Amino acid sequence: MTSNTAPGPDRPAAPTLDVTVPHSARVWNYWLGGKDNYPVDRSVGEQVREVYPEIIDVARESRAFLARVVRFLVGEAGIRQFLDIGTGLPTAGNTHEVAQRIAPESRVVYVDRDPLVLVHARALLTSTPQGATAYVDADVRDPGAILAAADGVLDFTRPVGLMMLGVLGNVADLDEAYEIVKRLVDAIPAGSYLVVNDGTIADAEAARGAAEAARRRKEAGDPYYPRTPAQFARYVAGLELIDPGVVSTPLWRPEPGTSPRPIGSHGAVARKP
Repeated sequence: MTSNTAPGPDRPAAPTLDVTVPHSARVWNYWLGGKDNYPVDRSVGEQVREVYPEIIDVARESRAFLARVVRFLVGEAGIRQFLDIGTGLPTAGNTHEVAQRIAPESRVVYVDRDPLVLVHARALLTSTPQGATAYVDADVRDPGAILAAADGVLDFTRPVGLMMLGVLGNVADLDEAYEIVKRLVDAIPAGSYLVVNDGTIADAEAARGAAEAARRRKEAGDPYYPRTPAQFARYVAGLELIDPGVVSTPLWRPEPGTSPRPIGSHGAVARKP
């Protein structure tokens, strides 16, 4: 596996592992039924699930959405390189595994800021001989550092699949989140695709549970800010939406023979013209 993790002049040093503070990647791992988490992560995960039981479905549907999207991008759109920001802890069906199963030459750069993710990424995110995988230790709030670190593994003169699943909700300021997306999309060439997926609040009942869940996460030191569907849709404004557009995550090109229902998250895939 190719790896690019050393701090540079434009990048902060990697954080140290603090198991007394919850981290979104590890809490998410707990909701997915994983074992790469600590008591503090499980405590927050249970507090959120208590007031917002649907979070388990949100986590699982996000992983399923990733697989469907990557199969589309590789198999139908011809994408062969991915920038996956906020990758979280490796589990079954990672971006490079899905992509390289179809096109072994696919290249993937993962981005996250958790030391435990880094340890697992080095061990598990291995590539086919024809392709490449790399891990970048960087924060979503620093697009310049992400792009600089990914350059060389990815060829930014060729189309890229920009994956931002479950990460923009970690940015408290909505305008900052929009600016992050804009800077990243501006840096990738025409023919690239933006993929976004995040928690959303679609009605008053969901808003109450999600608001209480957000309050508990913030108090615990793992803040997350769900958006409305209209706010979410602005992430892909100005791009060419791929059918079926901006929809609840399970409704984006569901597997044949399934009957998905809407949940408190939205997903979208859009092409840069």
